[in-house]
Amino acid sequence: MKYIFLFLSHLLIGAIGFAIGIYTLPILIEPTAPTTIEVQQASNGSIYQTQFVKNLTDSDAFHWGEGQVSIGKSHITFKGELAPGPDYKLYLSHKFVETEAEFKTLKSSMVQVGDIKTFNNFVVNVPKNVDPSKYQAVIVWCETFGEFITAAKYQ
Repeated sequence: MKYIFLFLSHLLIGAIGFAIGIYTLPILIEPTAPTTIEVQQASNGSIYQTQFVKNLTDSDAFHWGEGQVSIGKSHITFKGELAPGPDYKLYLSHKFVETEAEFKTLKSSMVQVGDIKTFNNFVVNVPKNVDPSKYQAVIVWCETFGEFITAAKYQ
């Protein structure tokens, strides 16, 4: 009985440690985020403005974003905060979505704009072959875990 208890307690501690590591690793390796001034400069000439909000259907305590998003022909900028996580991608969609199921259904019609490496502010370059005016929503998605983070409709 003693060995079973020791085994289970060590297994539990190992699982907790692994979960903490998964959550904190992106924070530890996060590059320096752009300053508010850098975000504002990159936002100059933006065509659309919108907001990420926390209260979307599939947003929760570990998957959320909150702040101002600016969409232009060459940059998409964000001044605010995202829940930390690994492998965040920025997508443009023809339709606003706020659940993982909706995202997965429409993913093939979306365009991946780029990687998000910081959780306080970001600037993502829009590829030359992508025209943001042909889309209506911006989405943050965790590619590794298939998790919806946040989204906003901009037109």
